[in-house]
Amino acid sequence: MRGEPHWTVGSDPAQLFTAYLDFYREKAIAKVTSLSPEEQDTSRVPSVWTPLQLLHHLAHMEQRWFVWGFLAEPVAEPFGDEVDGVWGIPPGRGVEEMVAMLRRTGERTRSVLASYPLDTVASVGGRFSADPPSLSWICFHVLQEYARHVGHLDVAVELAGGPTGE
Repeated sequence: MRGEPHWTVGSDPAQLFTAYLDFYREKAIAKVTSLSPEEQDTSRVPSVWTPLQLLHHLAHMEQRWFVWGFLAEPVAEPFGDEVDGVWGIPPGRGVEEMVAMLRRTGERTRSVLASYPLDTVASVGGRFSADPPSLSWICFHVLQEYARHVGHLDVAVELAGGPTGE
């Protein structure tokens, strides 16, 4: 896996957002897949989420902001990562499916960032009914979500006896 995007990625902010979102997405995947299947599905925190549930949440979160939010495209289950207000995963789905879903979502995000200027305002009709944010605001929001949740995974993986550090 590649390390943090190097400062020579370029001066184009969209390319930098893309590189950092790819970086954090792959970090989350690496952390979860470093665990045994049992640990992937075991909570180590009082809020009871599991590492696998967090991957599922990240895929839905990114899709909510870029596809349903920015593009205002219909999304079958924008909050499909929640079951009774708590993160959940449909029965029978494992890490391979969660990783594939997260990577597909990332491909869509890369397409959005390659197709629209960052100052473009999100469409109304999906997530937003009024006063939608710009694409750059959405990028910052999703980037902070990833950074925060990868930090959560650092702790959960360490508590499970997995690898530490980046």
